[in-house]
Amino acid sequence: MEERVRLRRVYDDPSPDDGLRVLVDRVWPRGLTRAAVALDEWMRGIAPSTRLRRWYGHRPDRFTEFRRRYLIELRDLESAATLDRLRKVARTRSVTLLTATRDVEHSQAAVLGDLLRDARANHDPTQDVAGSASRACPADAGHRQHTDSQEARA
Repeated sequence: MEERVRLRRVYDDPSPDDGLRVLVDRVWPRGLTRAAVALDEWMRGIAPSTRLRRWYGHRPDRFTEFRRRYLIELRDLESAATLDRLRKVARTRSVTLLTATRDVEHSQAAVLGDLLRDARANHDPTQDVAGSASRACPADAGHRQHTDSQEARA
């Protein structure tokens, strides 16, 4: 089966196999124009918060904790709705998640890629109306779980 969810650096040349090209960084990549990126969509709202991104600092030894915190952030109503929209697209066509980070496998793109691949494998068409946004937003959604005290312990 062909890979329908890809991860790539935004600095790499576009490929005809990319499908929908989505930038998943909060900040625009340095030194690139919008035309050079050949971008279909910039989903900055699905990117990790600035606070989480700065704490992580792309340190692979923090990736497991970064992933846990980022998944919590994705429960936010806006992020969950954007993720649902991305899941629906990934069920029907190829999607390439773009990021500026050098270590793509230890980035938010990798976390999102895993979520999209899981969504493809476990697709239930009856969920397309409500999506997982309703399931992904518990009563405590919006309350960030990575408080200063937790960051101090990290």
